[in-house]
Amino acid sequence: MPVLSWEEDCVRLVREVASRMQFAQNGVHTIDSSTCLRHTANMLKIQDITFSIDGRTLIEGATANIPTGHKVGVVGRNGTGKSTLFKLIRGELSLEGGEIELPNRAKIGGVAQEVPSNEVSLINTVLAADKERAALLAEETEDPDRIAEIQTRLADIDAWSAEGRAASILKGLGFDDAEQKRPCSDFSGGWRMRVALAAVLFAEPDLLLLDEPTNYLDLEGALWLEAYLAKYPHTVLIVSHDRGLLNRSVNAILHLEDKKLTLYQGSYDTFAETRAARIAVAQSESKKQEARRAHLQKFVDRFQAKASKAKQAQARVKMIAKMTPISTPQEAAMRAFSFPEPEELSPPIINMEGGITGYGDTEVLRKMDLRIDQDDRIALLGKNGQGKSTLSKLLADRLPLMAGKMTKSNKLRVGFFAQHQVDELYVDETPVEHLRRLRPSEGPARWRTRLAGFGLGAEQAEVVVGRLSGGQKARLSLLLATLDAPHMLILDEPTNHLDIESREALVEALTAYSGAVILVSHDMHLLSLVADRLWLVSDGTVKPYDGDLDSYREFLLTQNKSGSKAASSKPAKPKPKRPSRDAMLTLRAEVRKCEERVEKLTAMQDKLDAKLADPSIYEPERADDLGVWQKKHGECIDALDRAEAMWEKAQEKLERAEAL
Repeated sequence: MPVLSWEEDCVRLVREVASRMQFAQNGVHTIDSSTCLRHTANMLKIQDITFSIDGRTLIEGATANIPTGHKVGVVGRNGTGKSTLFKLIRGELSLEGGEIELPNRAKIGGVAQEVPSNEVSLINTVLAADKERAALLAEETEDPDRIAEIQTRLADIDAWSAEGRAASILKGLGFDDAEQKRPCSDFSGGWRMRVALAAVLFAEPDLLLLDEPTNYLDLEGALWLEAYLAKYPHTVLIVSHDRGLLNRSVNAILHLEDKKLTLYQGSYDTFAETRAARIAVAQSESKKQEARRAHLQKFVDRFQAKASKAKQAQARVKMIAKMTPISTPQEAAMRAFSFPEPEELSPPIINMEGGITGYGDTEVLRKMDLRIDQDDRIALLGKNGQGKSTLSKLLADRLPLMAGKMTKSNKLRVGFFAQHQVDELYVDETPVEHLRRLRPSEGPARWRTRLAGFGLGAEQAEVVVGRLSGGQKARLSLLLATLDAPHMLILDEPTNHLDIESREALVEALTAYSGAVILVSHDMHLLSLVADRLWLVSDGTVKPYDGDLDSYREFLLTQNKSGSKAASSKPAKPKPKRPSRDAMLTLRAEVRKCEERVEKLTAMQDKLDAKLADPSIYEPERADDLGVWQKKHGECIDALDRAEAMWEKAQEKLERAEAL
């Protein structure tokens, strides 16, 4: 090794420090011999693998290469084997054929289960995930050389900033400074899953495997995770049905379909467009081939019995046999939801003034002045623990109003779906038996029709719930929630177990549904397509949110960066920019919807005017009827005024957007 002069040694040292600072800013720490593997061409090589379970082949002859540093979304219909693929990569299952290659010293990390319910604090649980750091700090020695080695290695792995990094990750996933010091036993299973996710993110494995991580996150946590994964310094494979995450956090899509793996470059939207074009080309080629096959077969059928044409006919038979069928990619059918249609009620269906609710003597939400009409689509925003579930339970008559006034339509029926209800299904009963118990007057044909309307076919109808997939259980729970044709449907995280095609089908069903929708979800794509009103649940109350979902997302990301705390109902809005094509279509759709609402209420007012113009209603014996119709007339006028104001506001938004 050449001897460096004093000046050369200083230059080398300055460059080394600058290099380390740059790596720290990028979230990557000092590179040593154990981390050189991160610069190999491929982090993961999947070569011609095959795997079956219970006699059913899930993966057959599948091949894919994942370059180092890539962020890859793993997609495919429920049941195709995405989680199984992760188990094969981790070596938890044995391949029947082929091989999976990883660099020799690659560290693989994932969230296998929630952290234990013990007395270790959250921050220490996360810090313990870096096993090398924990072992070095715990090592006791009096050997000066070993002490020097330990200190050098601790500096190399940036051990002294570890607590700050761990705290930052926990905060992004919803734990404030005080909660981070509390023991794991203070938190429920869902929150301990967040701690497990924080631990694996902190450990920064070379290959990070995440299987539906947003299922146990709220909207705020999901948005934070999107931003974090986009900057994660190593390779990521993430199974997700969240289009927002797949569009903003990954740069490739690994599609598992027809037992094969196909890697597409780009976001999910790019993948969807590329695949649609591929399907169109394959279908076109398949039609041409079928036409050619039919033409040849027609000749064979016509002339194979004639001696003069027998040789030519036989040649065409061979041509048909040599034709390799062109298989078109399996297009996942939109497994639609069929929500029953409720009758129309006079607006508002719910009106609340000065409402207060909570649990026992503890007030959770107060000063609530809210109104819901039957055609409202309302998304509830706000961090976990602020009261979204409390409000949902109040609206569903599962919590009492402690003070204030709340009036409801007499005939109002409310459907309620919450994620925990999926776990409350009778695991030893089949879907048909659930309906037999709830609808004993109906026959088997009607029960099966209802199930089919929610994508549960004959195969699933007689299978006990305990053996159904998560998505199938969610479909059954949604069916039960809408069984009575509710005028208002409250949905708390309805998409957690649904694949992308099923989520799109749910959007279609909610769009066509004629009742009110109250929606709590971390799925920004779902919220953007369904909700036309936003309520922010924060600081012990519920208020309309002035911005749109994009401004709320920007606010949350800015809040995470700045370290500010409670959300405000009027956050600073981003600078105006020209809306995208989709945003313009949404604004125009909102204007059309407002116009339709005004037209509907105007027609209703005309009918009520005609009713009140009837002299017979003023007869003394009909005094009670007169009061009812006058009340309906007043409510209709109020609703029409409100609808016209919303129409004007929507029109102004559209005009401002068009002017940009």
